[in-house]
Amino acid sequence: MVKIIILFLVVIFFAINMGGSGIAPSFAATYCSNILTKKKAILLFGFFVVVGAVFLGYNVTKTLGGGILPGRYFDINIVLIVLFSASFGLFFANILKIPQSTSWTTVFSIVGSGLAIGNINFTKFILIVPFWILLPVVSYFLTLFVHKIIYPPKFNNLWLYEKFFANEKALKKLSIIASCYVAFAIGSNNVANAVGPLVAAGIIKNSTLGLFAVGLIFIVGAGIIGKNTMRTVGQEVVPFGLISATLTNFITATLLIFASIMGIPQSLVQLNAASIFAISHSKNGFYHTASHKTTRKIFFVWLVSPVIAFVSSFFLTGAIKWF
Repeated sequence: MVKIIILFLVVIFFAINMGGSGIAPSFAATYCSNILTKKKAILLFGFFVVVGAVFLGYNVTKTLGGGILPGRYFDINIVLIVLFSASFGLFFANILKIPQSTSWTTVFSIVGSGLAIGNINFTKFILIVPFWILLPVVSYFLTLFVHKIIYPPKFNNLWLYEKFFANEKALKKLSIIASCYVAFAIGSNNVANAVGPLVAAGIIKNSTLGLFAVGLIFIVGAGIIGKNTMRTVGQEVVPFGLISATLTNFITATLLIFASIMGIPQSLVQLNAASIFAISHSKNGFYHTASHKTTRKIFFVWLVSPVIAFVSSFFLTGAIKWF
């Protein structure tokens, strides 16, 4: 009974951190452009995360609930370790106000336990890693290609700006739709990080109900942590406008939904950041973007957080085996 209570608290803590990290790539642009208030951004984020989780979250849940570490090894102890280690790595990133990949921390946490146990599906893990590299690269170059068509203003694209300014209200609405689309994509992929191990251990019998319940907790995290991470993504690397916001959101959300359909735990944070870096590259040049202190800080945290999750999970699982 005590372990169940602890597990319940760990799940809440994990989901809160995922919500705090996840709202940044979805609503940073619309929030920092003063299109939406913080309250409206949080409510829209929460609603569409839940919808995405319920309708498209099953495939990733299946991957994380037995695809990497065989389901028979998931008991309450392993689930506690996996979720605690993943949330610990994510919490480290949120403390530094850097949105981090929940998928990276969760997968590395599961791999840590799997290696300690001595049984891990490396074939599945090796299948996931190329997506982590390829999709952010696609996000970067696709954004760079499209953004260079519309920026900077020149004779060949002035007609686009005339359309934009003549339909500014419609463009604002489109940017909100794009943010909601990203929140839906987050639900389709990231909620499974908490639900997958719970389903594998038999603690949650109905994955859809679990996705719904955990998705609701994302709202709490968005409210508690979201403001700081939204400002880091939406202002410190490159200021966002309506056009850039909408472009970034549509590209990254589409790539994430593709990963969800494939059952790949994918990082929206990396997809979104790659798109933002591409816009900064287009506006400020590659060197300025790569050498920016926030860019360096983001990459540092991206590398360290999964390592924290892996090490914590590996040693805690080893300790349980020993005792």
